[in-house]
Amino acid sequence: MVHEVTAAGPVPLLRCSGLTKTFGDRTAVDDVTFDVSKGEIYGLLGPNGAGKTTTIKLVCGLLHPDGGSAVLDGRLDAQDLAAKHAVGYVPQDIALYPDLTARENLSFLGRLYGLRRGLLRERVDEALQLTDLVDRGNDRVDSYSGGMKRRLNIAAGLLHYPILLVLDEPTVGVDPQSRHAILEHVQAFGRTGMAVLYTTHYMEEAERICDRVGIIDNGRLIAEGTRRELVARLGERDRIDLTAAGDLNRLAEACRAVAGVETAAASDDQVHLVTDDGRRVLPGVLEAAERAGVQVTSVEVVEADLEAVFMHLTGTALRE
Repeated sequence: MVHEVTAAGPVPLLRCSGLTKTFGDRTAVDDVTFDVSKGEIYGLLGPNGAGKTTTIKLVCGLLHPDGGSAVLDGRLDAQDLAAKHAVGYVPQDIALYPDLTARENLSFLGRLYGLRRGLLRERVDEALQLTDLVDRGNDRVDSYSGGMKRRLNIAAGLLHYPILLVLDEPTVGVDPQSRHAILEHVQAFGRTGMAVLYTTHYMEEAERICDRVGIIDNGRLIAEGTRRELVARLGERDRIDLTAAGDLNRLAEACRAVAGVETAAASDDQVHLVTDDGRRVLPGVLEAAERAGVQVTSVEVVEADLEAVFMHLTGTALRE
């Protein structure tokens, strides 16, 4: 299993301050600042070309910043060898040898991390188990599906027990079943106490697995927070649509008395509610309907989402 990691007191495990990187006259990363804590999955959400990959290469010490810093565990600059050894980097491209088996790939990479003999075999076994590839461990990688290669790519980043796992668009080009499996694994890593930095241009992935999200576009971090915090910045609210049989005006009046319900109005065979948190207030709404003697036949909760936030901040939909 992935062992629980420890961080130095309240200091974030990763602290990026004013990261800046230019290529010629183009600024790829422009004064980017964010923190990632132990046990947190932090998502960098943005379109292709927004600066996500350049940012994480700065975090992993693969590029030198032109300004700012990335500090790991309160003391290690990203350029330090010790910091690089503490990070598990999973690149967007498959970084495996196709003519070797999964075990051979992991064994070779483990030796590069200084793992030897029994410890190396133990770590390889654990990495394969964590990514559900034990049964295919002795098969050549060129016989793997795209989703299996992605999972093995992640396994390679776990061999040395990193305190920070960095994943760059790990679900690009995989089928829905493989994407689901990868997201499940990433969530499990966060629950062990590992810090995870996850880049994606898929809105639904950020909403599903990330504790906090930083929205990046044109090299700048333009907003960050939990989904609820980002949505609240816009004044967006959830909507609950109740389909019911009975006195709908009476139902609407009963719903308006429920804490958290801002408005309730009857229309045709439905009552439409606006609330600050649809899932939280729903049990109270259903209890109010029962007390009002109205039978609710269907419920739809429509939550404000990151798509609305992104469109508000950038003026465009999230582009590929």
